[in-house]
Formats: sequence, structure tokens, C-alpha cells
Amino acid sequence: MTDLTVLFEQAVATSKQLTAKPDNDALLKIYSLFKQATVGDVQGDRPGMMDFVARAKFDAWAALKGQTSDQAKQSYIDLIESLKK
Repeated sequence: MTDLTVLFEQAVATSKQLTAKPDNDALLKIYSLFKQATVGDVQGDRPGMMDFVARAKFDAWAALKGQTSDQAKQSYIDLIESLKK
């Protein structure tokens, strides 16, 4: 495992123990960066208009299209670090 992967896994664990719940925008960013880092570019069809949560998650993830796994991992780590403060 690379150092970045270890740091990413630590950040994932830390994200579950944040003292304050992040706002919705931060939660979408956390979700999309995690998915980009672990799965890659968004796949499947965009959810329908009435499924607001799934559509927001899809759109947030789709916005990261083309970003490498390592870039997403680093961004995720940086975001979680900023939320710890």
C-alpha cells in the first residue's frame, strides 16, 4: 500500500468521527471524492428529477470526471483535515 492510500484510509476513519456534522455541501464533496478515489468516473444514468438526494450525489461525483484516484484521495484527505479544525 502506498503512503497516500494509508493516509486516505485514515481520513476515511476520521470522517466518521468528526465532532461536528459537516454541512450538506461538504457531505456531497466527501461522498464524491470518496467515490472518485475508490471507483473512478461516475457510471450509470443520472437519477430522475424526483430523487433529489441521488441526483445531487450523482452530479457532485460527475463534476470530478477525469480526476485521478490519487488526486481524489489527496483532495479527500485535505477536506477531512480542514473539517477537523
